[in-house]
Amino acid sequence: MKTIFGMGAVSADQLADDCGGVLLSNCDPSVSVYGLATDSSEADAHTAFLALHGKRVDGHAFISNAVGTGCRAVISERPMEGVDALILVEKCENALLRLANTLRRRQNFRAVAVTGSVGKTTTKNMIASVLSESFETFKTAGNHNSTVGMPLSLLGALPKTEWAVLEMGMNSLGEIERLSRCAEPDIAIITNIGTAHIGMLGSREKILQAKSEIFSGLRSDGLFIRNMDDELLTAEIGKTFRSISISAHGKKADFSAKNIRVEPEQTRFDLLWSNGLEKDVCIRVAGAHQVYAALFAFAVGISAGISPEKIRQGLLFYQQDELRQTRTVISGVTLIEDCYNASPESMTAALDVLDTLCSSSDSRGIAVLGDMLELGAQSDALHRAVGHHFSEGRAELLFTIGQGGGKIAQGARAGGVQADRIFENCDRKDLNATAEVLCRTVRRGDIVLIKASRAVAAERVGFALKNFLRKEEGRDHA
Repeated sequence: MKTIFGMGAVSADQLADDCGGVLLSNCDPSVSVYGLATDSSEADAHTAFLALHGKRVDGHAFISNAVGTGCRAVISERPMEGVDALILVEKCENALLRLANTLRRRQNFRAVAVTGSVGKTTTKNMIASVLSESFETFKTAGNHNSTVGMPLSLLGALPKTEWAVLEMGMNSLGEIERLSRCAEPDIAIITNIGTAHIGMLGSREKILQAKSEIFSGLRSDGLFIRNMDDELLTAEIGKTFRSISISAHGKKADFSAKNIRVEPEQTRFDLLWSNGLEKDVCIRVAGAHQVYAALFAFAVGISAGISPEKIRQGLLFYQQDELRQTRTVISGVTLIEDCYNASPESMTAALDVLDTLCSSSDSRGIAVLGDMLELGAQSDALHRAVGHHFSEGRAELLFTIGQGGGKIAQGARAGGVQADRIFENCDRKDLNATAEVLCRTVRRGDIVLIKASRAVAAERVGFALKNFLRKEEGRDHA
């Protein structure tokens, strides 16, 4: 990953000070860089190379590669020869976090930190869309939410930034604490506590503990926006901070959604808050679960002093990232690709969207569902539960991918789905068979959902299906 500094050129001695390192005495302090790279192949004469020591690869082994591409400044945990400006630090990851924190303090923009098991990226993007209506707004790129990705992304914030919206993820305890202390947010959001990463932490209560680390860096006058619909996010969570609440299930909250209507291309709802009722709030993405992100965004907008009219406009301008419920219609077939990630909660939500679309159009629904990863000892049961949820819906055909997908098929059969309505492929590395059968099966008017964890790369099935449908469309026009 490579980031161009939003602050402009930085001298080697300034970079050393900002990241808490020491520029070796025999180095040139006047060397200037415009960015930072963690991949030696992306380093050049204008970019410093950060020699991260990862789980699989030690960046120090690639310093000579970076120097070979013209790189003159390196941040390293040990001395190296042949570098014009070598900055010595105790740990490169800590240096990166400190560098981003230094930038955050120097520019003094306001920041929103978003974490949770499901919906982090959507919530981040929707909040940024709202804030952009009135402020110069920065948001972390893609799902760059790790202890490397978030601070590296943050270094790209421009001096004119007034608000930053930062996504924070984790694989273990302590990671979100470090991110929060780096970002020092003014507003903290925990979208929900689900089962993603339960294989690493063991229970939802441990996941809650990890997500609650977001309060570690929350400023003393900061605001916590609470999801009242999650039973684990009780009044005890974040009680030392000022808080407001949201609910999409009609619970008493500061911002409540009512009368939710899911349509093929959008979702509408009425929003009740202290100033009255906002009727027909619209987001251009289908799914009742998407209302949570809109509620968080509305709450942030009001807290930032934005008018309801501008907030509604910001929500209308929100667009989904690629591979997140991306919709394509080719040759009369609607394809929904939701291949960026998957958890039991997001999988059932996606199936609910498929059911809603099928109901509104009387179409045949086809679900292509793959492995959900990092679920640990509960993996089989959680995959079977998704299959049972499929059996209760309107979709008629089920394609499963991977070993976990096989458990989804088990759950569907246990729920009463006939075997001839299920196609299983246990090898998630080879999806040709899945694509071939799907292409033979699909027909005009169908709605096809494809969803799996990122490592499955289920978009390969979507790619094959789109190619097939385009050829069919060409034949129809010939």
